[in-house]
Amino acid sequence: MSVAVRRPTRLRATAALALAGGVHALAFAVDPLPSWSLAIVQVLALAVLIRAARDAACAWQAFVRGWWFGLVNFGVGLYWLFISMNHYGGLSAPLAVAGVVALSGFLALFTAMACGLFAWLRPASIRGASLVQGLAWSGAWASMEWLRGVLFSGFPWLNIGYGHVDGPLAGWAPLLGVHGMALLAAFAAAAVAALRLPPSASTRSTAPAVTMAFALVAAGGLLSPIDWSSNDGKPLNIRLVQGNIEQSQKFDPALLEQGIISHLRLAAQPHGPDEPPPDLIVLPETALPVFQDQLDSDVWEAWRGVAQSQGSPIVMGLPLRTMESDDRQRYTNSAISFDANTPVQQLTAGTMPQRYDKRHLVPWGEYVPSGFEWFVQMLDMPLGEFDRGPVRQTPFEVSGQHLALNICYEDVFGSELLPALLPGTDHGSSASILINLSNLGWFGDTWALRQHLQIGRLRSIETARPMVTSTNTGITASIDPHGRVMAALPPHQAGVLPVTVQGMAGLTPYTRFGDVPVLLLSGAFLIIAAWYRFRRGSSSETAIRQFKE
Repeated sequence: MSVAVRRPTRLRATAALALAGGVHALAFAVDPLPSWSLAIVQVLALAVLIRAARDAACAWQAFVRGWWFGLVNFGVGLYWLFISMNHYGGLSAPLAVAGVVALSGFLALFTAMACGLFAWLRPASIRGASLVQGLAWSGAWASMEWLRGVLFSGFPWLNIGYGHVDGPLAGWAPLLGVHGMALLAAFAAAAVAALRLPPSASTRSTAPAVTMAFALVAAGGLLSPIDWSSNDGKPLNIRLVQGNIEQSQKFDPALLEQGIISHLRLAAQPHGPDEPPPDLIVLPETALPVFQDQLDSDVWEAWRGVAQSQGSPIVMGLPLRTMESDDRQRYTNSAISFDANTPVQQLTAGTMPQRYDKRHLVPWGEYVPSGFEWFVQMLDMPLGEFDRGPVRQTPFEVSGQHLALNICYEDVFGSELLPALLPGTDHGSSASILINLSNLGWFGDTWALRQHLQIGRLRSIETARPMVTSTNTGITASIDPHGRVMAALPPHQAGVLPVTVQGMAGLTPYTRFGDVPVLLLSGAFLIIAAWYRFRRGSSSETAIRQFKE
């Protein structure tokens, strides 16, 4: 009888965790949920996992529960990877599903480790322990989020901080960055979970954690309006181009000319009567999908003609093939800037003065991780072994503004954007505007586009810099230093977006110190929790006596 009762209970608990994991995945982009609800949903869904980990019989059981929650969370939140592997990569549907599940299962290990560490550190006594449990949980969670962002080149997509771009905790971003927001959001979720302690616990047990969580959220709201940067120079009139070249056609040799002509026509469109002449034209990643020396000189002449007719330089993404001093060919996913006076010889040789080479490459897309050659051979994608760009590259200079370029999902690695914002005698001025060039056509009309926009918005808040994004299929947008979307083009529509962007100067605390403060805080939280847990000794008799109290 007891076995029959226990099994349905276990199934209900497993289903509840799966439901919470699926709902949690909705908190990283608008639609179907409105923006105001994302932070609330994220905290409430995570609180379900915290209760499950807190009530686990042992650290291993908490680990398993965390892995199950994470598997569903990442499986739902990253479902769009199926499209890139199946629709455009030619992988069969079962194998593409297996690929998404395998990646989700790996990422879920970090969720599981956070739960296991929390369960090991949780105080054996319930009385007065909700604050310490909150410290243990937030320290464990933020540590694992950071580790997920750096281990094996990192994949920090769906960091819980992105669920709070429109919430009060965003006020902490200029001080602690996305990982600091994750630390605070995790603590808030632990406080919510503490509201449902066992009957033996008094309300005084929950008061410290709830009070601190409320204070942290309120402080974030007070911090949000602060201007961490100031105007630098004159505003820049930028024309953002969204070509909307279907991904299945983008790299087709038979349709290559058609794609180039589409971009040329969009870039060359006369400005409207209420639109100022552009100071800069920006095209997306791989707007030219072949190496620069594979293009006929007439194509480059046509682009120089657009720059001349518009009276502005052009920034675009393309792969570059250049010769190194040691006679080795170097292949990079790059962004370049040129104008009507740039010699064609420089353009075909890839030796233009203003150039950015992508630093953080995509595994399986831009380089093949060791041991995974077999997987790449199954995909029908234009893959390559690209070289990495240097850590700090000189920002582009246009009309007195300094532009820090990043390509594709590089903007999800917030700390890697910071070197471009720090001035130095050997690498130029501090960047005043961030520019992201992307091609999200691999993922169709999915959450990937809106999730990526959330990421860009948080980068602007962290750095107090405006960001413009030029993407192939969307979302092409202009974001102000407070993370607000000032203008955007609808996804999957060709068009141009004229925007006026004011460059900014000044360094936020996060820009100066990066992730070091939040790592120190996370470590301190874990040390406090460990001291509290083991201060009376770690023997089983002591643990039992504390639990009975």
